[in-house]
Amino acid sequence: MKLIPTGSQTVGPYFAIGLDRPEWSDLTRGGAAGDKIRIEGRVLDGDGAPVNDALVEIWQANAAGKYNHPDDAQDKKIDPKFIGFGRAATDREGRYRFTTIRPGPVPGRGNTLQAPHINVALFARGVLKQMVTRIYFADHAVANDADPVLGKIADAKSRQTLLAKPGKGKDGITTYQFDVILQGKGETAFFEI
Repeated sequence: MKLIPTGSQTVGPYFAIGLDRPEWSDLTRGGAAGDKIRIEGRVLDGDGAPVNDALVEIWQANAAGKYNHPDDAQDKKIDPKFIGFGRAATDREGRYRFTTIRPGPVPGRGNTLQAPHINVALFARGVLKQMVTRIYFADHAVANDADPVLGKIADAKSRQTLLAKPGKGKDGITTYQFDVILQGKGETAFFEI
């Protein structure tokens, strides 16, 4: 019998059946401590068209800078009301939104301090392996300048693609704009993991 390998499959368009959980886009739903913020943006393809069936996942440290994970051995308190993980599907216009708290700085390799950031994984049709990036906050310039990961991106324009721009939401909560551009002009910097 001759074995024929199966072709690779992409994530869409059926992820909504098992993965789309709108309530997961609010990481503060348990009453988390910290400065409540929103992250919103669009996922766009190389032509600037919205990707209407993408899935955006985030994970982050709490307001004190501690991940609720056994590998985070810091002597900081875990916030039992902070989830630390969220998921949002894009709509017809490629829009997504998260409500979360501003993460605290976390230690990096060699005891360096990383700027507050949110880790992002993106799944979309045509993408065989998740794309991974980070969201940094444009209004944390000093911390961003010292961040060891952000500092490894030599191209200044590429670094800028990881900075979420602050603004005020309709309800007074600071809302950060973070668009993800999959390829082409203004392409978001992605990391190999």
